[in-house]
Amino acid sequence: MSERLNLEALRYARSVAHARSFSAAARAHGITQPALSNAVARLEERLGVQLFERSTRGVTLTAEAVRLIPLVDTALSALDAITAEARRMASPEAPRIRLGVSPLISPDLVAQAFSAVRRLPVPGDLVLREANMADLHDALVEGELDIILIPSVNPLPRFEHRVIHSEPVVVIDAHAPASSAVELSDAADAQFILVPDACGLTRFTTQLFQEHDLPLRAYPGEAGGYQVLEQWVGLGLGTAILPESKLTDAGLTARPLIDDGRPVELFYEAVWDPTSRYAADLSRLVASLSDNRRL
Repeated sequence: MSERLNLEALRYARSVAHARSFSAAARAHGITQPALSNAVARLEERLGVQLFERSTRGVTLTAEAVRLIPLVDTALSALDAITAEARRMASPEAPRIRLGVSPLISPDLVAQAFSAVRRLPVPGDLVLREANMADLHDALVEGELDIILIPSVNPLPRFEHRVIHSEPVVVIDAHAPASSAVELSDAADAQFILVPDACGLTRFTTQLFQEHDLPLRAYPGEAGGYQVLEQWVGLGLGTAILPESKLTDAGLTARPLIDDGRPVELFYEAVWDPTSRYAADLSRLVASLSDNRRL
């Protein structure tokens, strides 16, 4: 093993391991899925072990990956921490972390972030901003935010990504009989009401249909928010896809959306600059938020 390991390939493998998805990892790094898959395959060849079992039902970690991915996490975090720690040493102070969140992020996750920042080695403050995806991305790029919590639907290649949460999505309808889950291929026959492409939900929905080569029949108008979306579904204007946590109208039929028998999930990720002077604290914050996700 005299040849050096490719750092980007290690980052790709870590993202696949945390997201359990090659497509989600590729979106996070801003590259195509074949390019990411090839890089991971070369890494597996270089290591001499298979890291992931790939099937039509998803991605699972091999026994070798369960042992190796934590080492990859440690190695990459240590490398990123070199520059970050040097910056922090130059101007030590209690961290004042500026956190941006998409409207899709649940209040429970935000509350966890507040608690995690107060448990840092040097307890810090959290300054919160809720905004749409484009504004959050711009603020992160411009250095106006330290970290953002968003749906995993847009690439931001120069930043660190970590999946911190996921939840099932449901199809809501006014008149459908209460039943068990509905397959994505069957749901594609319906007309879907969408919200503006700002919070990440519409991007998730369109990508979901595109990745499965299914047509998305969109209602010609747009709902201004999640509650309006539910109201319009109640009027019979169409159906809609929502994360389970955003359901408020108990009068609507909500059926779990599945793909080949497996629940369709919306993944949420933390995105931050690994060279930030607060990078070590941001890594601890993200680790705390992702404690419920197991390799």
